[in-house]
Amino acid sequence: MEAAPDQDQHQPQHKPSEHTEHDFDVKTLLSWSAPGRPFTKKGRQFYLSVILLLGLFEVILFLFSQYELMLVLVALTFLSLVLSSVPPHNFHYKITTEGIKVEDYFYIWSELYDFYFKFIDRTDVLIVRTQAFLPGELKISLGDIPREHVRKILVRYLPYREYVHPTFMEKSAEWLSHNFPLEKT
Repeated sequence: MEAAPDQDQHQPQHKPSEHTEHDFDVKTLLSWSAPGRPFTKKGRQFYLSVILLLGLFEVILFLFSQYELMLVLVALTFLSLVLSSVPPHNFHYKITTEGIKVEDYFYIWSELYDFYFKFIDRTDVLIVRTQAFLPGELKISLGDIPREHVRKILVRYLPYREYVHPTFMEKSAEWLSHNFPLEKT
């Protein structure tokens, strides 16, 4: 049997220069820049309180001959003082159809668990929990982007939690900062 000569004419012809949009193309849904972490400028009282607490703990550790622990405490205090005095640089965030990109790191939706919002240091923060133990949570500053706009985009890909029960450590930190503030607000 011979093939009909006009049978090839019924099949669609695609030219290599044509661009066809597919469902599996990665699309940017939202992109913005915001500080890498919540930041508020601390006053002189904060630094003085931290130094006095460090001195108190250093004396106690010295009396128990815990010299290595004294060095660790000085290093951690120095780190916290530097982080509280140096403002963070802006990060570039992007939400796509494939996942969330923070600077050069990309997290696909299957690596992420759920999300919620929190107000930290007078800044709106999107918190995305991950499936893996590390990093555990992505804390993303929203900057000028409204919560509702981000929620409408993310709810298509991840479950939204209106309320997340605080852990013991979060409750303890809140209690300490409320009852023993390092700085008057």
